[in-house]
Amino acid sequence: MASARISRSFALAPPPAKLIDDHRFRALLSNEDWGRLPLAVWRRFSMRLADGNTIVYVGEVDSADISFAGWCIAQAVRLIGGPLPTGAETGVPMIVAVTEDAATGGQIWTRMTGRRRRFPQVIHSCKRFAGPTGLEEYVGCGIGVALRISVASEALVFRSVGYFLQIGRLKWRLPLWLTPGDLTVTHADLGGDAFRFTLEIVHPHLGRLLRQSAVFKEATS
Repeated sequence: MASARISRSFALAPPPAKLIDDHRFRALLSNEDWGRLPLAVWRRFSMRLADGNTIVYVGEVDSADISFAGWCIAQAVRLIGGPLPTGAETGVPMIVAVTEDAATGGQIWTRMTGRRRRFPQVIHSCKRFAGPTGLEEYVGCGIGVALRISVASEALVFRSVGYFLQIGRLKWRLPLWLTPGDLTVTHADLGGDAFRFTLEIVHPHLGRLLRQSAVFKEATS
């Protein structure tokens, strides 16, 4: 369990259950690409909890910006669960909780970002190992995005390759004008048990809508 008090020390709460080997992310990369990642990234993306258990990372937002168009789009998508950051505060705590989802065989990601004058913003999504790329992220109301993972500069990179609407077994690709643009998420190891999580969305006509970066550090055992 995470500490009840959010600390600026970037601690990683120890998992409540024994971790088991997880090859789901490894299977989406070539042997060459996987071999270019630091050992610490291997370990973080090869851990799997028993169904329903959660591992919690605590960090701090160190860089953020959002354009006016990005803010408007972030407000609009609150209708489907609010999957995008709505502010650009820095120096505030961020918590990321990853929970094994017994129903889908995927992972539920919960991101909570502190705000100085309001309640923290909470974003939920579910990563499922499905679809043509082998990885999809659902954000609510049947809306999701197919992701392709790659390795760049020893960092693990997740890029969007198409948004969709799914109702039951039916799935429709969303036209470009109904999407926020190209989404990129990067997990970069910083050494010393620290890593950086970066989210960026760039629209083909409106330019960069938002960028948010947070640094996390694992607790020493």
